[in-house]
Order: sequence, then structure tokens, then C-alpha cells
Amino acid sequence: MPPPPDQDVRTPSIELVVARFEEDLGWIRRVPSVLRVTVFNKGGSSAFPPDVPLREGISIVKLPNQGREAHSYLTHLVERYDSLSGVTVFSQGHPFDHAPDFHERLRKLADGSEPLDCFRWFGFMDETDDPRGRRLFVPWSKNPGGRELSTDRLHEELFREPSPELFYFRGGAQFAVTREAVLRRSKEFYLRALELSTSIPDAAHSLERLWDRFFGPPVIDPSSLGPDGVRYHKKIRRLGDGYGPYPTQPPSGREYG
Repeated sequence: MPPPPDQDVRTPSIELVVARFEEDLGWIRRVPSVLRVTVFNKGGSSAFPPDVPLREGISIVKLPNQGREAHSYLTHLVERYDSLSGVTVFSQGHPFDHAPDFHERLRKLADGSEPLDCFRWFGFMDETDDPRGRRLFVPWSKNPGGRELSTDRLHEELFREPSPELFYFRGGAQFAVTREAVLRRSKEFYLRALELSTSIPDAAHSLERLWDRFFGPPVIDPSSLGPDGVRYHKKIRRLGDGYGPYPTQPPSGREYG
């Protein structure tokens, strides 16, 4: 049966999946109306104030507060494995700390001006960490106890191969992926990842370093990073030394999508 005359067959169905704790989701009112929105709410408060009317296409799913955003993402991938949208965008409850241009990226996905072939990170900074998190996670200001990660263990249990010495990722755990890329792996794979998201300490931080590998080969070319293992995709002010640099070259051709 052909699509309705007003439906553009070149533009896939798109769904935004939001992992909320207690963030204000007022920004969702600016999300293009063609996007379906699913909010996984782990906070004690309502996802939206009771006096705010919800547009058609917004669903709210209550989850226990465990596993951070990774548990929410993987819950969606498991429960919707057989009914995924053509493209799914995964985001935090306040996506703009890591992706200030998030609204623009959604608009361009929706209007087809930035079509997605497979996978795309959202964010402004590529980073590097080792399997135990000693480069980034251990000295992180929000980790005063200096806990280490078990990214090597998680990688080996999921992918059944030795962990690499370094992981290259875009901070924030926000990305878009096509249905075809998700289906390259079995539902059992995502179910196993869901189990690990709550059984391995700080697994969400490890998964932040691994999401591109779920859907294909790693997308960040290490040669595109600076000597400190970082690459900025927007100008930012850093404490003590002014502004961080713009990238000196366009994003790596290995970043598919």
C-alpha cells in the first residue's frame, strides 16, 4: 500500500527517548511535532506538571531509579526491539549540557536535511578514557571517592573479546541510531546489556564509552584527537586558559551517519 500523499517516504519515523530523573522537561515543547517522544521517568515527581497539556505522541514510562540513563535506553531497546522507529534518538533529561545544539540537530533530522545512515553521537567534545577510568572518571569532580570503572569487564562480557586499551567517545551518552543498526544484534544481546547495567558498579559510565560499538565499529578516529586525547566541536570557555579550540579539520569520515 503506498504512503499517504502528505508523507515523505524519504524521511523515516523518528522517536526521541528521554531518560529523566528530576529534570524540567519544558524543552520538549520545542521538539518537532513529527517526533514521537517516550520519557522514562525515574524521578519522584511527575515528568510534566499536571497543568501542562501533552501533545499527541508523548508517552511516559515509570521506572525504578537504577542504572542511570543506560538502564532507560536499554529498557527501550529490549521492550521495543520488534517495533522500533526508523530512527531513535537517546538523550538525557537535560541534553544541553553536553549538546547545546540539540534542538537544531533534532530539527535537521526531522526535516531530512541531516539524514542518518547508521549512528551519530550528539555533543561537543570527543574524549578518551582507559578501561578503568583512570584518565577521566577517577579524577572527575563528581567522583570524590576516586572509584574506578570496569569498562574492560563489561566490554568482554558483552562483546566476547578482549577490551581495547583506550576508548574514544563523545561525552554525554546521547546519540541517534537507525532501526537497522540496532537489529544487527540480537534482542538477547540488549537484554544481557540491560542486566549488566545494574549489576556492574557505575556501568552507565562504562556504557557511555561503548554505545557506538553496540551498533557498528567505533566511529571516532583517534588521529583526529589532540595530544590530550580530546577534540572540541564548539568553542568553549575553560577555566584559567580562555577558550578551547575549534576542530582543525571536519569530523572524521569514520563517523558514519
